[in-house]
Amino acid sequence: MNAETVPEPLDSPQPRPQSLLLAFFGNHVLERGPLGVYSGSIITVLGRADVGEQAVRSTLTRMVSRNLLRRQRQGRKTYFGLTPLATQILHDGRRRIWQTGAVNDDWDGSWTLLGFSLPESWQRQRHDLRSQLGWSGFGPLYSGLWIAPGRVDVSAVVAELGLSAHVKIFHAHADEATDIGLMVRDTWDLASIAARYEDFHTRWEAWRAGPGDDPVVTRLRLVSEWLGVIRTDPRLPVRHLPADWPAHRAEATFHRVAAETEAPARRMAADLLDTMPL
Repeated sequence: MNAETVPEPLDSPQPRPQSLLLAFFGNHVLERGPLGVYSGSIITVLGRADVGEQAVRSTLTRMVSRNLLRRQRQGRKTYFGLTPLATQILHDGRRRIWQTGAVNDDWDGSWTLLGFSLPESWQRQRHDLRSQLGWSGFGPLYSGLWIAPGRVDVSAVVAELGLSAHVKIFHAHADEATDIGLMVRDTWDLASIAARYEDFHTRWEAWRAGPGDDPVVTRLRLVSEWLGVIRTDPRLPVRHLPADWPAHRAEATFHRVAAETEAPARRMAADLLDTMPL
């Protein structure tokens, strides 16, 4: 997955337009087959989320150029639909949300180790590799040795960067002499990860549907923000995390709001969206 296609970390309550657009297509298009949505409908929906028309149009154009969306004209209207790449990204996100979850309480004790050695002059390649490893759940055990819990397949990421000849990947279990809890604390910034969960939980815990609530917008923001949180979390084994690890309550809050907005958002979207088969 290219870093450009990953929602930004949850640094502010308002996700960027691309994150909202991906959430929009994930919520209302992904499971409906090759469907196109009229650009005017998209502008209307994201306008309700305080994203201006020009920002929506420029984001749609960028997403087409990045092979995330395809467009098709029908008369004077332009419709946008998902590409195979975007479909894969959204299915990955859906699995992470609804199947994998945020709390790793069934870890089998395995680790994926990735070692690399790059020429000193390859500063850009080193930066790109480290960025991609971070998005894939890895942390730096040492400068050239990164580690992730479980079996993580990053071969495609390494190949895309053109670094397969410089990388070695292993799957292993730690020796009994290894203090895994200490290793986890030294390798990952647990305070930062926990703060993101706490922030999400604090801002969404008090949400209750009211007479003037817009379920489509609420769900777009909820999903895009939640993905921004969990994609910065490597799903470390919960047995080696602090006892009050906030992912549990944050995830419970997410599922509550998601359940309460699902049906109303679907009904409202049916009235708002102009769609056509692609």
